[in-house]
Amino acid sequence: MDGERKRKAMLFGVGMDCDDDQVRITNAENFFLVGGSHDTHECMQDRCIQFNEILGSRGKRIEDLERQELIDVAAECKMPLGLPPRKRK
Repeated sequence: MDGERKRKAMLFGVGMDCDDDQVRITNAENFFLVGGSHDTHECMQDRCIQFNEILGSRGKRIEDLERQELIDVAAECKMPLGLPPRKRK
């Protein structure tokens, strides 16, 4: 790879409302989800599936998305994002 590192991106989801002592973890394409009640975790999974379907329909990988396109796709899925601040040029 001539010194180039292959870029890999993933979104991390955290559910905070678990009250049944269950540990829920889902590791899927483009996502790692942890925690939440049964309903919350299932909702996170559904949104991740929808996100991946949108990416597939656009013929893109998560690594290909520019910041604004990531925000737009997440909004289509009603997925709240906590993004780091933009890097200053």
